[in-house]
Amino acid sequence: MDQIREIHIAPLGHERDRIAEPIHQHNADDVYLLTATTELSRLTPYQQALVKELDANGVSVELHRADLHDLYDVLAEVTTLTADHPEDIVRVNVSSGPKVAAIGSAIACMATAATAYYVHPEEHVPSVAAEPLTRGMERAEVLPSYPIEAISRDQVAVLDYLKRTNTDTYTAKKSDLIEFAEDAGLSFIDDADPANEKAKFALLNANIVDPLVEDGYIEVNDVGRTKQVALTETGENVLQAFRHKL
Repeated sequence: MDQIREIHIAPLGHERDRIAEPIHQHNADDVYLLTATTELSRLTPYQQALVKELDANGVSVELHRADLHDLYDVLAEVTTLTADHPEDIVRVNVSSGPKVAAIGSAIACMATAATAYYVHPEEHVPSVAAEPLTRGMERAEVLPSYPIEAISRDQVAVLDYLKRTNTDTYTAKKSDLIEFAEDAGLSFIDDADPANEKAKFALLNANIVDPLVEDGYIEVNDVGRTKQVALTETGENVLQAFRHKL
């Protein structure tokens, strides 16, 4: 039986103690730091010191590139890392990076089994040029979880298909989506085993098209007698965030 590991994910902003102390408190085994660069030499001196301190204490540390000012990039990284540890305890620090990173991390926890926590510092430090933004840890507060229904794997697969298929000269039709779903063995078709084409279109609309249109991830346009399906900008962002489901 594999041992359950303690996993911590933290955006690497202008912090040190708010990242390190919860990691030590929970005896974390693996730590993933989200940062703009994966080159240790390009981090600030106190960020480098943090990585070296954790490493010296036997914690496995990995730097993962993410734009901490892009909600969907952070969301994608946190959900993907969480998916890589389905049997482990995953905790996400939502207080160690900029506000956008905090929001992305919190949403990722709502969509997965990860636990979000917020670290209250003992004191704030005015300059971040040579020192972290805060010092010490008063307490780490586990945030309440309000689970959200993440987009299904079938829906992610269709978004990915639209991203790959649609061009300036061609836009996928609903019939294309059905053909793709059958070839890819998507569950909404395979599990139902529809008897005819009408039933296939009904399943496509109920499980894929209607919910994705309602959420603003795709648009359906009437062109002649066909219905063309286009990916929206929001749909592209959601695809990025949940691509790990594929």
